[in-house]
Amino acid sequence: MSEFSTYYENKIINHMLRGIAFTPPATIYVALFTAVTGLENNNPTGEVSGNAYVRQVCALIDATGDGVSENSVEITFPVATPGAWGLITHVALVDHQTNVTWGTNVNVLMWSLLDLEKQIDANDQFKFAAGAVDVTVA
Repeated sequence: MSEFSTYYENKIINHMLRGIAFTPPATIYVALFTAVTGLENNNPTGEVSGNAYVRQVCALIDATGDGVSENSVEITFPVATPGAWGLITHVALVDHQTNVTWGTNVNVLMWSLLDLEKQIDANDQFKFAAGAVDVTVA
């Protein structure tokens, strides 16, 4: 992940530097997007929806001494059925699996442009291999 959302930046600053309590989400989810619109300001408009799409759990390994973590197991999305999801261009880590009211009951934590965009047509399946979702704080 290359970018923190403004929402998450504010939570980090307030917690780490101002002593304002913040409880991190117990579970982090991966969401797929067909556009970058709104990811930075926690109001995305391009999340995939329908055709069996659902956000997937992202289990991260403990951060190493260099401020890096990655997914510990493969992340497998359902088969796109009965229709296509479109051209997947971006990915985000979010704090809820099913809620859809951005900034109220689901938030973008981090987001990134994919290294390779991927067209997901009907009966295709999107996967991240173990270690493919890199989270770096630098």
